[in-house]
Amino acid sequence: MRKVAVLAFDGISPFHLSVPCLVLGERRAPAERYDVRVCAGEPGSLRTNAGFGISVPHGLDAMDQADVVVLPSWQPGLDASDELLTAIRRAHARGATVVGLCIGAFLVAASGIADGREVCTHWRFADELRTRYPGLAVRADVLWSDLGDVITSAGTASSLDCCLHLVRTHYGVEVAQQVARDIVVAPHRSGSQAQYIPVPVPADPADDPIEKAMVWARERLDRPVSLDEWAGVAAMSRRTFTRQFRARTGSSGQAWLLRQRLDRARLLLETTDRPVERVASESGFGSADTLRHHFHSVLGTTPQRHRQEFYSSANRV
Repeated sequence: MRKVAVLAFDGISPFHLSVPCLVLGERRAPAERYDVRVCAGEPGSLRTNAGFGISVPHGLDAMDQADVVVLPSWQPGLDASDELLTAIRRAHARGATVVGLCIGAFLVAASGIADGREVCTHWRFADELRTRYPGLAVRADVLWSDLGDVITSAGTASSLDCCLHLVRTHYGVEVAQQVARDIVVAPHRSGSQAQYIPVPVPADPADDPIEKAMVWARERLDRPVSLDEWAGVAAMSRRTFTRQFRARTGSSGQAWLLRQRLDRARLLLETTDRPVERVASESGFGSADTLRHHFHSVLGTTPQRHRQEFYSSANRV
């Protein structure tokens, strides 16, 4: 069981605090996978920005035993205490993964653990973060960024995506999908904040040609999908479809399709004992060599190692 320390502070948004507690802290059968503890610089009663209080029993020493330290938010104009920054640095140096959700990226930046590297944050605060910490590469075009030891996410709802990414990384696609179903959210969004800055949303999802094309492609992951055919499903030209797909999802059609196929392959590896060649065919990669190439370039592992880590005979289908 992984130990998780989630930081609370006076004036915190209850939504931001609830996200890691909901995704990681809920006790779900058949196994408890995370031991989540909410901590604060000064444990006890804290105010939230919603007008009610919370009681936090643990101090910052909870970070000293944590495998994952979650900084769910912050107040950009507030200077973090030396004690808090030291606790973050100490946990990171010990090998804990530090996760800055939304404007929790300001705490990641202030601690110095991501100096010279990439972080993301809510698009509305990206310029301020760049100005205050010019040594960082700040991105406002992705939902989350995973450096291995440091993970940061974009605004608000993308904190859910980031926490589900943690579950997926620790326990595999099947478990992450189970958690997503429990909390009734999409198990994986591979788009970007470009989806929200701002793009018109159809009043009726049935009127969304890009969504229709995405559903169509997901139902055919084991087959080649040509751009002309895909654009035809949306009743658009190639050029219009390509432009609107990027505006809708924040990525190219081919990049989105690759991620969908990788997720299908990961799920098959985790829940079946089918040979890798068959998994490659059923997820649209055509050959085991192509599947291995994309696993290595995108996930940094091999299909065999992924199966060894996440396969469970109890989940076999």
